[in-house]
Amino acid sequence: MATLFRLLGAGVAAGVLVAFIALPGVGSAGLTARDAANNFEAMEGQLKTSPPSEKTVMYDVNGKEIARFFDKYRESVRLDQVNQIMKQAIVDIEDSRFYQHGALDLKGTIRALASNANSEQTQGGSTLTQQYVKNLLVDNAKTDEEYADATAPTVGRKLRELRYALDLEQRMTKDQILEGYLNIAYFGGGAYGVQAASKRYFSKPASALTLGQAALLAGITQNPTAYDPTLHPDAARKRRDVVLYRMVQLGHATKAQADAAAAKPIELNETKPVGGCETSKAPYFCEYAKYDALQALSGGKYWQLKPKQRQDIVNKLNRGGYTIRTTLDMKAQNAVDKALRSAVPPAGNRVGAEAMVEPGTGNVRAIGLSKRFGAGKGRTTINLPANVAHGGGTGVSAGSTFKIFTLLAALDEGIPVNTSFNSPETMTIGGFQPCKYTGMFGGKKYDGEMLGGGGGWTVSNAGDSEQGNFNLKTGTWHSVNTFYAQLEKRVGVCDSVKMAEKFGMKRGDGNPLAPVPAQVLGVNDVDMVSLAAAYAGIAARGKYCQPKSITEIVDPAGKPVKLPKQDCHQAVDEDVADKVNSIMQGTLSQGTAKGRGIGRPAAAKTGTCEAHTCAVFAGHTPNMAAATAYWDFRGPWKYKVYGVYGADTPGAIWQNSMRNALAGKPAPGFARPTNNFGDTIRVPDLKGMSVGAATARLKAADLQVRVSPRPIESDAPKGSVASTSPQAQGEVSPGTTVILYISNGRRGGDRPGPRPGDDGFRWPWQD
Repeated sequence: MATLFRLLGAGVAAGVLVAFIALPGVGSAGLTARDAANNFEAMEGQLKTSPPSEKTVMYDVNGKEIARFFDKYRESVRLDQVNQIMKQAIVDIEDSRFYQHGALDLKGTIRALASNANSEQTQGGSTLTQQYVKNLLVDNAKTDEEYADATAPTVGRKLRELRYALDLEQRMTKDQILEGYLNIAYFGGGAYGVQAASKRYFSKPASALTLGQAALLAGITQNPTAYDPTLHPDAARKRRDVVLYRMVQLGHATKAQADAAAAKPIELNETKPVGGCETSKAPYFCEYAKYDALQALSGGKYWQLKPKQRQDIVNKLNRGGYTIRTTLDMKAQNAVDKALRSAVPPAGNRVGAEAMVEPGTGNVRAIGLSKRFGAGKGRTTINLPANVAHGGGTGVSAGSTFKIFTLLAALDEGIPVNTSFNSPETMTIGGFQPCKYTGMFGGKKYDGEMLGGGGGWTVSNAGDSEQGNFNLKTGTWHSVNTFYAQLEKRVGVCDSVKMAEKFGMKRGDGNPLAPVPAQVLGVNDVDMVSLAAAYAGIAARGKYCQPKSITEIVDPAGKPVKLPKQDCHQAVDEDVADKVNSIMQGTLSQGTAKGRGIGRPAAAKTGTCEAHTCAVFAGHTPNMAAATAYWDFRGPWKYKVYGVYGADTPGAIWQNSMRNALAGKPAPGFARPTNNFGDTIRVPDLKGMSVGAATARLKAADLQVRVSPRPIESDAPKGSVASTSPQAQGEVSPGTTVILYISNGRRGGDRPGPRPGDDGFRWPWQD
């Protein structure tokens, strides 16, 4: 009962005093002490607010900070992490009787009342606890209306603050209240809390503040704009000196100490608060991970929310004080950035983009763009290597890198590697079966069967391919469009697209892949992160894992935030993936990417987009995959990049970045397939070998042997093998007969033997 009596008594006093002190003109409103007391007693007593907003920090895989997010720059600290002189300065100038009074300092209030009555200027009667309450209410305001209510110059607001202050004084110690105030108060310059202010103005923690610096900060809180030392240094200095001599008056500093501090001008060592991805060393990865964080904080529904609801999630990220741990490997990131900017000028309209993903985990290790991130001329805030859902664009044509999914589907369906098609430079092919499609297409909603090509699809080979008979190996190595058009018809467009989808592929705008025949040539626009993740799935023996940029999010209390479940599944049998890896290795040794090896086992595929609108290169080792694109970001169909192929600029970027990213790391080889895929066999180079040794070599390779009865001119020793038909290094089916041509020992220059099917006695040049 005694506590209740004191509470009610304080309420009545507060109603009267606050009315006259805080708002001198309130008498006309007809507010009486009885009214104030009644209203005060009816108020909600317990303050229910969230903790002050706190910055969110993002870290790389090694625990180094890569970005911070905030709309109020704050770094909360314990009271014992603040220099004693700073604590004393803030108490002395704001509420010198803080440790003696309760929520209401009646003595201080009366003094302020007397001062206000004899001066044109008013003194506030609020205690530190009341100020702490006000700051909490302001910080928790989510709408303009709530903010206006928390800052309104009304008696009702002051009474509410006092009512809550009484509650806090019952539940918290004085030190706890002071700690809370020091962490929430605004110190100007965008710095909230004493630690942020100390770093903002002096580039040091609050534990290292001097007397003069502490006095400067303590003086700011009365009017953070007027006393901001970066904006109004003279006013800030005068206010600092007021604090210094107030401390002398209260016996917490000597006059000599105050005089020495006051004699010095304000000396700042600024560290301006910066946040967001623009200041990150890995801005494009940061943007990607930021959107994954927003997804997690929204329970996986970020893009399903309305704009205002999405802004609430952004505020949650900026104010929630989360710790975000990511998959970023700065060694890989630096390798990507260096390779991109050495190949593509940052200021140009053409851009290079690359993403690296770890096989078996889906961990995104690096994302880069040749263009600098940010607003302003020559920069971009669009995360071009990523899809729309991660702040990117709609993607870029995948080019011939998409042929690999048709290859996977073919082998998965049992089509032998030695299957061959006569593949001319240009051909028209029809008879494709339609596929079910639901999604946006051509800017319109589509739901039904889709048949591309109509009565026939005319397809031509690119300049980096050949024409003739090709099988699954050679057609892939040389990226033969007409070969793959025929293979796709054999496999089926629907199955080819389904295989790509098993490896996570969709269009960059989030819509499904359009199941048209030309999809095998990469006409669907995709992002480089998704493409790298798909190739990482092939590298991981067919185990596809959705790209993952975040491994952990925890709140300030250490409670983990539930992350969306990552999709990891076996997209295709290990043996099928192993076979595709073995074929793709040939692209680097003797195909369109010859010369782009990286000094370790690697597999790759080039991609030159239709009409030279872009160029793409994707490849992998067993422990890293990367996809690279090169195009004009203003619009590839409007601004083409003539004369560039996948092995050129994109291939060079991939080669340099992969070499540097993997330097010093293990160099494992790919697993060898154990099943028989109807493979082809490479004819060995037998020149100079004896007939017996050559015959044994061929039979060991599952090839048949026939010896031509007529020797030919050759610089090989007489009686040894001069040449073969098919020629050395040619790809043939198991059981193929290889003809050996024997040297007569006379130097006349080797001439190739007859083609398969000839009678062995007629020279090819005689045809």
